[in-house]
Amino acid sequence: MNVFSRPTPEARGLGMTSQRARDRLIDRLKAEGIADMRVLDVLRRLPRHLFIEEALASRAYEDTALPIGLGQTISQPWVVARMTEALIEHKLPAKVLEVGTGSGYQAAVLAALVENVYTVERIEELLRNARRRFRKLGIENIRSRHDDGKLGWPEHAPFDAIVLTAAGEAVDAALFGQLHFLASRHEGVLTRFASDNPPAISNATNRAWRNQSTEYCWRSSGVVRYCGK
Repeated sequence: MNVFSRPTPEARGLGMTSQRARDRLIDRLKAEGIADMRVLDVLRRLPRHLFIEEALASRAYEDTALPIGLGQTISQPWVVARMTEALIEHKLPAKVLEVGTGSGYQAAVLAALVENVYTVERIEELLRNARRRFRKLGIENIRSRHDDGKLGWPEHAPFDAIVLTAAGEAVDAALFGQLHFLASRHEGVLTRFASDNPPAISNATNRAWRNQSTEYCWRSSGVVRYCGK
């Protein structure tokens, strides 16, 4: 997939948003353990500075989360890279659901790697801004919806993979019901980031796992991955 089809001068950047700044970020991510060249190549080419406010553009290629307004942030590049690595580690999914569009950056990264991305955002203003960025960059394989994403997007289920970029303390069982491994016994993957302990799992979710032969994999690097056995 093309990362974006409209490499305007603004997208190419200048100075602290130039390709050299992106290359330095990639070097840092490699040093911190990100190894999948598919992911690194997308992050190298995708203009992160277009997903934040212009006043913060000079910090776009720091490996840090940055505010995007309304009490929300764009995720740290390492977190985006690690979540994406975990999602595509064993197989490149064709259809991915993202819960929590935010700035749109994670969805744009996924759109460069998979055939179709579905993303749900509860804050309407953030979603409008993300949609403008997708159009500006010519990204055409993302479908978005304004809704509370904790119940997923059942109308377009099942999904090969689900990534939770915004989630509460517990993972809702409804999301597992929208994965291929629960819907058709094929392998599916759900990933989210947790800085310390694995997220709480409801009794209903635990029952869904037992009934559908799923397993839960905790990764010390901070990514929680649920997958089919």
